[in-house]
Parts: sequence; structure tokens; C-alpha cells
Amino acid sequence: MPTMWLSKPIYEFLPFYYIGAGLFALGASVYADYWYWPVICLVLGMICLTAGLGVGLTRLKNRRDKR
Repeated sequence: MPTMWLSKPIYEFLPFYYIGAGLFALGASVYADYWYWPVICLVLGMICLTAGLGVGLTRLKNRRDKR
């Protein structure tokens, strides 16, 4: 499987993007009232927040261990 390389600014911004997308989805779950959209937005928001925090904390730990 080929590896995917991202430029450094995009790579560094990804956890913030995940957290922002999660907060947006959680906010949308409050205002969405059609079909199953509130549940979908809530689940997506929680997944994005968890992924953003997980990636950010893993990077922080790895960078501290390298010092």
C-alpha cells in the first residue's frame, strides 16, 4: 500500500480541523430536525472530536518522548 504524504502545514492543522468539524456537527445536531439528522450529526461530531483529540494527544506524547 503506498504511503500518503501531506505537506507540513496541512499535517499540523488536521487535529484542529477534526475538532472544528466535530464542534460544527454537534452544533448542527441541535438545530437539525429532519429525519435522523440530529442523531447522525451527534455521532459524527463525537467521532470527529474523539479523532481530533486522539491525534493531537498522540502527537504531543510522541514529540515529548523524542526530546
